[in-house]
Amino acid sequence: MEIPVNRFKAALRAGTPQLGLWVGLASAYAAELLATTGFDWLVIDAEHSPNDPQSVLAQLQAMAPYPVQPIVRPVAGRVEIIKQYLDIGAQTLLIPMVESAEEAERIVAATRYPTRGVRGVGAALARASRWNQIEGYVTRCEQELCLIVQAETVNALKNLEAIARVDGVDGVFFGPADLSASMGLIGQLAHPHVDAAIIEGIKTVTAAGKAAGVLTGDRTFASQCFQAGATFIGVGVDTSVLVRAASALVQTFRKAPV
Repeated sequence: MEIPVNRFKAALRAGTPQLGLWVGLASAYAAELLATTGFDWLVIDAEHSPNDPQSVLAQLQAMAPYPVQPIVRPVAGRVEIIKQYLDIGAQTLLIPMVESAEEAERIVAATRYPTRGVRGVGAALARASRWNQIEGYVTRCEQELCLIVQAETVNALKNLEAIARVDGVDGVFFGPADLSASMGLIGQLAHPHVDAAIIEGIKTVTAAGKAAGVLTGDRTFASQCFQAGATFIGVGVDTSVLVRAASALVQTFRKAPV
């Protein structure tokens, strides 16, 4: 049995643009539905959504038959949390609120087995190793693991080049909501100063040889990010898509003649 290929990681290395969607409904049924819609990647959010390892596992299993790469965002980059999500089969992690190179190094170590890191060894219990049926999993898994860290604060931007150059960090993702708040512009995700900071950040990350990404529903800004060098962009959130579609539907019929 072979380790599943991380197509998302391969695409980032090739510089192939990848479009994604946030998945916050905490439902395996919804996750499977979204896996059929054509996105390159889907973020299973466990930071701001009511997810835990059990519900994330169900969503990973639901997405598995489809040509989409699941990305798991834990609530924090703690060693014990990262261990759990790797063991249930997450191959790409998106770690929120990383503000320094030292923090990024600790997170990288959490994804590596000793002596390169501190990940606990329990492959016999792990879906990731297919319960020890993937030959050499503990020595080979790193090649298919992808680590993305989020730059979401002014401090992170100050340390951005050093963060991006950490060995084992595959990419940096910019979170406009928290970044705008850190800049004193809470709720103003599309403020020109926020946009400018993200564009400059993308250039810094790509200059360090790493992939850069961002979440934006603005097509013009998404195009600007791609032009600046970003290769993976989240273009929506499932809860927002559902609310907008449902609201538009009911308003359409309320305005229809009876």
